[in-house]
Amino acid sequence: MTASAKVVGVDVGGTFTDLFLYDEAARSFRTAKVPSNRGDEAVGFLNGLRQFGAVADLASVVHGTTVGTNALLERKGARVGLITTAGFRDVLEMRRRDRLRTWGLWGDFVPVVDRDFRLEVPERTLADGTVRQPVDLDAVRGAARRLREMGAEALAIVFINAYANSANERAALAAAEEVWEGDCIACSSAILPEIREFERTSTAALNAYLQPVVGSYLGKLDAALKGDGFTGRFHIVQSNGGVMSTESARKLPVRTALSGPAAGVIAAAAIARAAGYPDVVTGDLGGTSFDVSLVVGGETALAAQTTIDFGLVIRTPMIEITTIGAGGGSIARVDAGGLLQVGPESAGSRPGPVCYGGGNTRPTLTDANVVLGRINAERPIGGGLKRLDVEAAKAAILEHVGAPLGLDAMAAAEAILRVANGHMAKAIRLVSIERGHDPSRFAAVPFGGGGALHAGALIREVGLKAALVPRFPGINSALGCVIADIRHDQVRTVNLSLEGIDAASLDALMVSEAEAVRAVVAEAGLPVERIDTLFELDMHYAGQTHTVSVPLALDVTGGTAGVSEAVIRAAFEAAYQASFSRLLHGVPARIVNLRTAAVGRRPHFDLASLAPEPGTTVEGARRGARPVWFSGAWHETAILSRLDLPVGAVIPGPAILEQPDATTVVDPGLTARVDHLGNVIVEAAA
Repeated sequence: MTASAKVVGVDVGGTFTDLFLYDEAARSFRTAKVPSNRGDEAVGFLNGLRQFGAVADLASVVHGTTVGTNALLERKGARVGLITTAGFRDVLEMRRRDRLRTWGLWGDFVPVVDRDFRLEVPERTLADGTVRQPVDLDAVRGAARRLREMGAEALAIVFINAYANSANERAALAAAEEVWEGDCIACSSAILPEIREFERTSTAALNAYLQPVVGSYLGKLDAALKGDGFTGRFHIVQSNGGVMSTESARKLPVRTALSGPAAGVIAAAAIARAAGYPDVVTGDLGGTSFDVSLVVGGETALAAQTTIDFGLVIRTPMIEITTIGAGGGSIARVDAGGLLQVGPESAGSRPGPVCYGGGNTRPTLTDANVVLGRINAERPIGGGLKRLDVEAAKAAILEHVGAPLGLDAMAAAEAILRVANGHMAKAIRLVSIERGHDPSRFAAVPFGGGGALHAGALIREVGLKAALVPRFPGINSALGCVIADIRHDQVRTVNLSLEGIDAASLDALMVSEAEAVRAVVAEAGLPVERIDTLFELDMHYAGQTHTVSVPLALDVTGGTAGVSEAVIRAAFEAAYQASFSRLLHGVPARIVNLRTAAVGRRPHFDLASLAPEPGTTVEGARRGARPVWFSGAWHETAILSRLDLPVGAVIPGPAILEQPDATTVVDPGLTARVDHLGNVIVEAAA
């Protein structure tokens, strides 16, 4: 950054747009939270940036977006056309012969590409890369014209075995571009040159499905920024927690599928490491969903493949995030069987919870928190409303939950909280216990607008050792945009036997791949302290289907990776032993894929700059008391201004810590203390 450089992280959610500005020269920061504008997010986006002054003064804007996520979950992507090898039209529909319901023989799956829009052309490449039949380019042009006439907005070209030799695919792409209007067109080898036809077809099709949607969205934001005089760099957070240019995001929108949640995990992991908590479970509670991720040893977990929804498989590195429909706007109802359900349907930002007065009449999780006194109705977060309508929320809870279950309004509101907390606890168990981790070793890092409201409940429900609430939990994802590194991942299928491997050829390939990914990072235009190159092999024993990830600690700065059969074998056996607790001695090992990543390390962000200013006191932070409902009774509860608490402050529960972007609830029997970075640590009272 230059001496006057300012970078802003922007996280656009369904209810609020969160912003975090960091001025490196002044070592200062500012935060903002403004209402989102569904349908035209650029309005809220710019309104937020203008909170910091002239947009033209900003050097960089980094954005975490949920546009791709929402388009996939709501099936609101573009109409896609697919051109594929003759005989392979139905790969996308057959999938892996999995079922929506494991124990049932019924259930529907609708691919993102209708069968009428999946056209075949003559061509054939063998698994060893031999071109048995060159592609019929006239057939490709004809198929592209027909798809365009049928209304296709984006085109994906996926040929069988194109990972081994992309010549036919590239020739078909060039031919299709002659008759295709627009730039929403790509071939699978440019997106995922990796073995397995379904995963490659699915990823290429979903990339095409998102291209017009994400491209249009980013185009509007670009135009709006330029209209306000912005001349800096505009970047997008990827699902792997890294940052990429908007040009790359337009070409590879599938890599933004978990963009917004990933930014929050990056910030949570950094904050937890600095606070001395290397093992944490992050929980982002927004208006619609609760996103959970596991951080072990201070490192986020990356998955090579993610299923966004049933049948929607994306094969690209993503932070492992589990999402459930339990957010502040999740609607509570009693089902036909007389059971209380909370979510996944959400009231969103419009009309929003009943207490917002936007016209919704069905109670939500936020309404329950307001009725129970946990949320201050006189000081709503975000600044969009002057006060919340407690009586309307109570009436809705009584009508839709209390009356059907024979409960009064307070008992019904508490029941809503208990069901929602149970859903959140189940999600945390899914990413911890079911993966072999003892949750008592982990602390929760709740963030988002509502995460800290449920910190105490999650400690009790799951058996976590503590909860670490960041200094600005409601703006945590925006902070993640600011501190995220630049990253570019690339994969190539090599299909090599480890025994007698040509190490020199593999070494040369690794150097070539490293140069390619490092060039992408260098072109991003953001200042970095250094660029690290990461290598990983997908390997297995001969005869196995699934692979294990084998990281290689190699340095290519000298023009060679220094790879050898012995180095690979030692790394493979260590990774396999860690996963399965045994080795298969005497069975040959194989290398399936080479994965290469370049990570541009951004200038260090000093989290100590978020700590409270000297001179603050607990007494100065007190804002009186009010009754709050806990465990079936009212408790007189201390109310404090969270941002005015000093380092070292200890607050016994029950207490409510309020701040402009979030509210932290300290349940009876728990204690909150402020650490040296300004985080609030909630744990069982001594």
